[in-house]
Amino acid sequence: MSASAANTVFLRLEGPLQAWGDASKFVMRRTAEAPTKSGVLGLICCAMGLPRHAAGERLRELNELRMGVRIDRPGTRWWDYHTVGARYGLVTAEGKIKRTASTGEYETLVSRREYLCDASFLVALQGDAERIEDIRDALQNPKWPVFLGRKSCPPAMPIAAGQDHYPDLLAALADQPWRPRSRNEERPEDVPCLIEWRPSQDESTAPEDAEVWYDAPKSFDPPVHEARLVQRMRVKVDVGDPIQRRTPPPPRARADYGNTEYRRRREERLAHDHRLCIFCKSPATTVQHVTYRRAGGGETFDDLRSLCRLCHDAVTMIEYGLGMGLDRINPEDPRWRDRIIEKRDEIVQFRSLATRRRRLSAEEVE
Repeated sequence: MSASAANTVFLRLEGPLQAWGDASKFVMRRTAEAPTKSGVLGLICCAMGLPRHAAGERLRELNELRMGVRIDRPGTRWWDYHTVGARYGLVTAEGKIKRTASTGEYETLVSRREYLCDASFLVALQGDAERIEDIRDALQNPKWPVFLGRKSCPPAMPIAAGQDHYPDLLAALADQPWRPRSRNEERPEDVPCLIEWRPSQDESTAPEDAEVWYDAPKSFDPPVHEARLVQRMRVKVDVGDPIQRRTPPPPRARADYGNTEYRRRREERLAHDHRLCIFCKSPATTVQHVTYRRAGGGETFDDLRSLCRLCHDAVTMIEYGLGMGLDRINPEDPRWRDRIIEKRDEIVQFRSLATRRRRLSAEEVE
């Protein structure tokens, strides 16, 4: 179906903090439990580049759209402490400006503001196809930065979430998959929704459970809101792919012992060390990587050290025990000397004991 024929546009409202003011006044600024129609239409006007005083004409058209909200994650309510300055000052009951006693400056306004933390909502707006197309274009190419209720609440993901044609809002919200944050998150059987109710030919009387929300904006400057009816419902949803995917670890660098360049560097190192172990001066039978940053054929001469088998095993066991990464032990470093000697002795003692045990008869073992 072409985008121009769509009658529904989706908005994904998700972020660290959201705030959707309802009846907030003065110093107590609360938030509604879900995005209000005033907040959503204000977000759209912001994306269209409409200032408050110029949004009145467009609000009449936008208010004709029906709105549904799916509460995918209700979030946690948080309070924050704010001070508001801007040199406006606080007016006393006598009409004077309050000033601080110590500096004589205007007092700041102290307020408490409530937020929804870690909430996620899917909003569906349904109506005329031309208006839906305008909203989609504005959300995909916003003229001004958009935010989730307050300017301190940026979205965590793109708000434009697609568009299509549906018979009603409930069907639209049911069609969009619910996506878990991770694979371990519990999957819900259904999720709550807030569906705007309007009289129709089939139903002209408001249902008894309809709630009155005073959030239909008539004007932003000054703020004037009208009432609308909202029904609480639940909708079954399909579960989509997790939003957060496990980041695969970076590929571990591994030595390619058959690589021609590595074999050349290995021979150069052994020849430089006169084929002697740089730690104990026994005949060297192998080389040790002091770093794996260029492993796989790009090793340099300084990446390798000649070692005998016993010293090589001791150094490797220490490295694995410490969980070392790309950079490993340099046997020439004096700080590793005592640990290498101790590990060598452990290996010799274990191998000697194992050898003796293999030589014992069954009667002696018992």
